[in-house]
Amino acid sequence: MMPNSLSSETRYIESILYLENEPIDLAAICRISSFQKDIVVQALAELKIHYSEGNHGIEISEFAGGFHFMPKEDLWPELKNHYGRKIDRRLSKSALETISIIAYSQPITRREVENIRGVSSDNVLRLLLEREYVHVIGRKDVLGRPFLYGTTKKFLQDFNLKSISSLPKLGDLDKERFNEQE
Repeated sequence: MMPNSLSSETRYIESILYLENEPIDLAAICRISSFQKDIVVQALAELKIHYSEGNHGIEISEFAGGFHFMPKEDLWPELKNHYGRKIDRRLSKSALETISIIAYSQPITRREVENIRGVSSDNVLRLLLEREYVHVIGRKDVLGRPFLYGTTKKFLQDFNLKSISSLPKLGDLDKERFNEQE
């Protein structure tokens, strides 16, 4: 292999990532390419190195168990002006508080969220559902069988998190507050 050239397997994986609109997980890349997992992992590592070295405008990003191309962070401010969302997607303080409670405590019911926040969360929860940051993941096995909510892959993607475990760790006071939900 010549210096700075990619293996044929890596070039093929690169093409798959380019053609996919959404992050694609390891199993799907293996299925599409018919390559063994170790070859795909090696190709992804090769691509990460390739795009981190040199003066590329994109990089391989991993979150929610999937991989995709993304502009390098230093280009975001300039690109945002032309490619940013046309609709204001910022979240209010109450929406950020609610999504944080759900992310750290999932699965969680609306009533449990309200017990932590101390106020009604119907409208905020509806907004988070509309934006596809949270979804119903089941029902709690108690009287009334309330919905249980959890975060989505879109939440991870928009907040640039690889997984829920990427969230900042809670301090002791915060843990006490979150545990007061019952």
